[in-house]
Amino acid sequence: MNLFATFAIGYLLGSIPFGFLIARFAGVRDIRRTGSGNIGATNITRTVGILPGIATLLLDGGKGALAVWIAGHWGHGIAPPVIFAGLAAILGHMYPVWLRFRGGRGVATAIGVFLMIGPWAVLADLALWLAVMLIWRYASLSSILWAAALPLAMYWLYVPGEHPSPDITVGTVLAAIFIIWRHRENLRRLVEGTEPRFTWHH
Repeated sequence: MNLFATFAIGYLLGSIPFGFLIARFAGVRDIRRTGSGNIGATNITRTVGILPGIATLLLDGGKGALAVWIAGHWGHGIAPPVIFAGLAAILGHMYPVWLRFRGGRGVATAIGVFLMIGPWAVLADLALWLAVMLIWRYASLSSILWAAALPLAMYWLYVPGEHPSPDITVGTVLAAIFIIWRHRENLRRLVEGTEPRFTWHH
């Protein structure tokens, strides 16, 4: 499998706008015009409900995991195709061709991607996400700190007694940069004190 095919498969899988489709099925014509305008699980939970939010989280994570699994299967586990497919899936979620490149922030898809690559690192990093969320109730701050900590978590907790290859390290740093960049408006609102705290729809 060449890198072009790897990117195409990863991007097209990542582009499937599960949150948008779930919200539409629930009666919200365009979730991008509601709440935060994001198609991800947090906005779905806020505006539609917890079960649709959980479904969105699992499906968005699942498409990232599937992209990595396909690349790993056809590429015999070689790191470059795997990380390339994962990054493509994250970018696909952020800039889906089906929604005129107006997608989500990429956190759930990145969780699915890196659970397939370094599960212990992701699980440890999710503890940070949960702690920040419980203390401050800013989903955006939790996601930004999760992304910022991911490269370090992946480096130290990739496999017991082993560090990841340079390809995976660089790919993890790029994923973190993509996610933080997509949260730049949230960062601005956090600095200004206007970022809304997370609240439940029901």
